Amino acid sequence: MPAAERSQEVKNKGIVQAAFQAWAAGTGSPFDLLTPEARWTITGHATVSRTYESKQDFLDVVIGPFNVRLSRRLIPAVRAIYADDDMVIALFDAEAVARDGKPYRNTYTWFMRMREGRIVEVTAFFDTIEFTDLWTRLKPQ
Repeated sequence: MPAAERSQEVKNKGIVQAAFQAWAAGTGSPFDLLTPEARWTITGHATVSRTYESKQDFLDVVIGPFNVRLSRRLIPAVRAIYADDDMVIALFDAEAVARDGKPYRNTYTWFMRMREGRIVEVTAFFDTIEFTDLWTRLKPQ
C-alpha cells in the first residue's frame, strides 16, 4: 500500500477514535463528523431499519427520539477501531438507562466511509431486538 493511503487510514482512524472519546466524555460524538448529505443505513428489521438520506433525517428520526427515551445517556466502550482505505470500522458496546429505570445495553458495529475527515456513509449493525424493546416500551415525551 502506498504511504499516502496508509497515512490517510491512520488519520481517519484517529479522527474516529477522537470522536468516540468525546462521546464517552460527553463532549461530542461521531455524529458530529457526519456531512449534511451523509447516508446512514440501519440493517435488520427494526422499526428504524432503512437508509436515511441525510444527517438531519437520521438525527430527527432515530437519534433524537432514542435519546429522549433515556434518563442516562448512552456511553460507548470501544472494543476496536479498524481502518482500511476510506473505511473505518468501530466495534463497541454501549450502555444507558431508560426513563423507566431499566438498563439499555447493546453492541454495535459501524462501517463508516470517510472523505476529507468527515463521514459520508455508514452501515450500522446492532441487536435490533434490544433496540426495539426500548423503542416500543417507551414513547418520546
